[in-house]
Amino acid sequence: MADIEKIEFGEMFKNRTKKFVVDNIKFYRTLPKTEEAKIIGRQLLRSSSSVGANYRAACRARSKAEFHSKLSTVVEEADESAFWMEVLVDAEVVPKSELTYLLDEANQILKITSASRKTVSGK
Repeated sequence: MADIEKIEFGEMFKNRTKKFVVDNIKFYRTLPKTEEAKIIGRQLLRSSSSVGANYRAACRARSKAEFHSKLSTVVEEADESAFWMEVLVDAEVVPKSELTYLLDEANQILKITSASRKTVSGK
């Protein structure tokens, strides 16, 4: 991938991860006002917002090691976001149809960042 393509992809992916955060905030506002929905919803807000913040930080990394570390955090937080979404569905707090898009997006972000992390580490 040429340097310009890398920069364009990085900017596009920064916007995508930011949208993921905003979409999760909007989803959180629709959750039932039950205690379990609030607790799990807050966990989802924390992990999903970390996805966007840490990808942004990865783009400003000063070394390959720092980039790899920040990408690793994005991978972990995207996976955790998917986990909390699955819990919300499995516990019947929300129907699966309300989370189809967000869960798919979490899994796509997870796949992309996992592949990027492997490329950076040379594996």
